[in-house]
Amino acid sequence: MEITGIPAAWPDSEAAALAVQDELRGRVVLDEPGPPPGSGLVTGVDVAYDDERDLVVAAAVVLDAATLEVVEEATAVGRVAFPYVPGLLAFREIPTVLAVLERLNSGPGTVICDGYGLAHPRRFGLASHLGVLTGLPVIGVAKNPFTFSFEQPGPRRGDSSPLLADDGAEVGRALRTQDGTKPVFVSVGHRVSLDGACAHTLELARRYRLPESTRHADSLCRRALKEAQQAARPGGS
Repeated sequence: MEITGIPAAWPDSEAAALAVQDELRGRVVLDEPGPPPGSGLVTGVDVAYDDERDLVVAAAVVLDAATLEVVEEATAVGRVAFPYVPGLLAFREIPTVLAVLERLNSGPGTVICDGYGLAHPRRFGLASHLGVLTGLPVIGVAKNPFTFSFEQPGPRRGDSSPLLADDGAEVGRALRTQDGTKPVFVSVGHRVSLDGACAHTLELARRYRLPESTRHADSLCRRALKEAQQAARPGGS
């Protein structure tokens, strides 16, 4: 089993990670609309952990944005690159996510993270971090609102409401992707507008609450983690 290493000079303390966030946050591009929804390629990325074995698995699934058919998929296994600190979770997984994106022959086009971009206490979640490091348009689509407040959006598909920080700033939107289901929480990562991010999410969530990119990447990630765990056991191959 090939294991991705942790890059040299990767932050090894909370203070170092916070300094990196401060440095990179100013590079987030917020004034681009992003690729047209439903066009080109869209790649879902997700991660899964086995802290006991010090493993993190990243999965990337490339979809044709028009048909939602799978074009390509890849996985990578790495070491957990940072301790668990709320607000700094991206530092645990970014090296392995970068490794899996490098294994793709196509795309990745627009990247959809199961996580946050600006909807983050320091306005720099995984989607923003990944976007700045790769230069790709990246969107965060999360299952819960983290620490931010919101009013329930209307009950119909496409209804939305602002996701608000304590200072009243809109950092994302609660978006209803299917009639009568719980909303998802969309935030800008890099090089996509919030309107565009919501439109992409709706295009990817034609049948289910979660975007197809997230559904595929989550499933692949779970399978890959089981395989990595088996290989890490004594006698595993």
